[in-house]
Amino acid sequence: MTDLQNDPAPASGPDAHSIQDWTDLGKEMWSYLTGKSAVIDYSFIDMTVEVPRDIGPDAPRAIWKLNGTLRVTTSENPAD
Repeated sequence: MTDLQNDPAPASGPDAHSIQDWTDLGKEMWSYLTGKSAVIDYSFIDMTVEVPRDIGPDAPRAIWKLNGTLRVTTSENPAD
């Protein structure tokens, strides 16, 4: 396998150059949603998620088990 096959596919769009890992993606999503009164509810029943620590198919993973509702809310006011 060559190094090119291990590299992630390049992102596109105006902020593509700044997204290098999961942390960058999270920051971009949070920035996009903040100020839009966004609330996202996800409901899970006995769901297992493998969360990669790095980019690539062989990256080490943490295992999260979800059973219930995960709510993501953005706000520009920390008191909300």
